[in-house]
Amino acid sequence: MADLRIDLAGIKSPNPFWLASAPPTNSGYQVQRAFEAGWGGAVWKTLGDPILNVSSRFAAVSFNGQKVAGFNNIELITDRPLEVNLKEIYETKKRFPNHAIIASLMVEPKQEKWHEIVKRVEDVGVDGLELNFGCPHGMAERGMGAASGQVPELVEKQTYWVKEVAKTPVIVKLTPNITDITVTAESAVQGGADAISMINTINSLAGVDIDTWNTIPHVAGKGAHGGYCGPAVKPIALNMVAECARNPRINVPISGIGGISNWRDTVEFLLMGATGVQICTAAMHHGFRIVEDMIEGLSNYLDERGIASLDGIIGKSVERYSDWGNLDLNYKVVAKINNDVCINCNKCHIACEDTSHQCIDMLKDGHGNDYLQVREEDCVGCNLCSIVCPVDGAIDMVELQSEHPPMTWNERQAAIGSVQSCEVDIIK
Repeated sequence: MADLRIDLAGIKSPNPFWLASAPPTNSGYQVQRAFEAGWGGAVWKTLGDPILNVSSRFAAVSFNGQKVAGFNNIELITDRPLEVNLKEIYETKKRFPNHAIIASLMVEPKQEKWHEIVKRVEDVGVDGLELNFGCPHGMAERGMGAASGQVPELVEKQTYWVKEVAKTPVIVKLTPNITDITVTAESAVQGGADAISMINTINSLAGVDIDTWNTIPHVAGKGAHGGYCGPAVKPIALNMVAECARNPRINVPISGIGGISNWRDTVEFLLMGATGVQICTAAMHHGFRIVEDMIEGLSNYLDERGIASLDGIIGKSVERYSDWGNLDLNYKVVAKINNDVCINCNKCHIACEDTSHQCIDMLKDGHGNDYLQVREEDCVGCNLCSIVCPVDGAIDMVELQSEHPPMTWNERQAAIGSVQSCEVDIIK
């Protein structure tokens, strides 16, 4: 059986599956139940000065029959006294010494505030700290969370303040509500961060009730933007993880967060550079026992490939992720319709005819039966037909042998520039 243990910046856990800082990690009772179910670690719900939360707090976006395709919340950090949380952290760590407990922290951007809470939290035996610079609602209006995380100078400064007194590894949790997450990631590293985690939730409004005209959720008829997470945000999170993983100036481990719902999602995040993952929405949707399938699936995946540990896949796809200008302009794929599988729903033809390159013809065979055929010379390999096709195996994207050697846009521009330079020299 493959070794699923991880070491993220010195924080060890029996597997890469951590519960993210959120409602599932609000108490010792919950975290202990999670560890009993098999979770490798937990990031305790963010500690700071206790606040008052509102009612109601959550909303979900369902799509095409899938419940909770996206999840929205306007809940803030812990509303429980710090002393109570610290007591439960101590008790939980004592009972589960081999599981990772990370304390998520958020205080005002003041050096003395950070020093005070770091010392108090580390005294109860946490394995690491996660600085919450990502919460997009409520706390941001108070100068914390995303309000700090959107200012590179504050990210660096507050990370540095924590590192002045911290004895355990420091993870900086980044907000996605920013133009370029690598800028704040670099600032965290410059401040001394031992690791980064991403992404926190995305600014969102889940919906509007068209009968009452109230926002969803609403508090006595008033609404506010919240944080968006769940399967819908996975592509955004995966991109941000990849951008940081391929940046040589961000040379620290990454804890991947955002829409991870099963072991396959986990593999994708690990391949793109994450050392471990944090999960929230899937646990809130299905309960803590989902980790059993995640552990089994990930273990089987590695075993089937003869890979002994997670080190064999972490970051292995990072080098394949690049800029558009480095893509081969001469690479060619075309669609091929398998008529023995095709059910003639014509979705591919409609999509191609109306919104793509009009390269799928509706024809009749010798018996007068309709069939579809792709004109390869006009197909640009956009994948749209295979995406909208409802039948697996009905459409394949086939690679064609190119008549020309690989050529990227960057190489093309360099070649043009070289020719122009030569022409100038000749004229001179």
